[in-house]
Amino acid sequence: MAKKQKKPKSSGAPAWMATYSDLMSLLLTFFVLLFSMSAVSEEQFRAVAESLRVALAGSSDDSILEENGSTITDLNTADMEDIDQADPEDLTVEDIESAENSNVIPQEVQELYETANEYMAENGIESDLTITRDTEGVYIDIQESILFTSGSADITSSGEETLSKLSGLFDLFDNKIVVEGYTDNVPMNTSEFPSNWELSTGRAVSVLRYLSEERGISPSRLSAKGYGEHSPLVPNDSDANRALNRRVNVIIMYEDREEVEYGE
Repeated sequence: MAKKQKKPKSSGAPAWMATYSDLMSLLLTFFVLLFSMSAVSEEQFRAVAESLRVALAGSSDDSILEENGSTITDLNTADMEDIDQADPEDLTVEDIESAENSNVIPQEVQELYETANEYMAENGIESDLTITRDTEGVYIDIQESILFTSGSADITSSGEETLSKLSGLFDLFDNKIVVEGYTDNVPMNTSEFPSNWELSTGRAVSVLRYLSEERGISPSRLSAKGYGEHSPLVPNDSDANRALNRRVNVIIMYEDREEVEYGE
């Protein structure tokens, strides 16, 4: 009886390897698809595409995955820092919306700003003051020459006239009011004001006291700060610039009603 001949064993890879290879390719393609939808720069995207090309070609030397297919190697810390500092074109919708929301002027601030502009124009003091606004509130900048003489914290008669007109604006709202004093960098050293700290604070307090004692603004709404020479608008490198830095800011603060009610 003739013996059955054994079939020669195949020298190729097992059949299941083809399915496994297809699965790995699909997973890698899916990962790259997700990655390409995130916020990455063009250079990083090309690097990933090249890694995919090499991986699908059968080489693992430049792959974005280790041999076990589990660890990202090409996306190092520097790459992530590049993503954090991406150009505007690389930002995601969430990044843009977050940045926009942090700089959006609240509606109440915009209304305060418009009302203040109209009020100052109606009372003829718009040329004496500079008004701006941001997310914190409305800023009314008053130059030193309007309120004080050099080196003094005593309000002049013309300064009182300006503050008297301005105080009517504060009667239209119940927002908190912050008075900030600033100076230039010329040293101050007198018995009354040993430094610019004292001069700037003294001027802020003088304005605060005038608004409270002479114009009837509730003290509970008022506060004063002095910054001395340390928060200049412009460099103190000329007489004109130093004059701009000698100022008092009166700020109508924005109060988030939802936060106030929650705090109560």
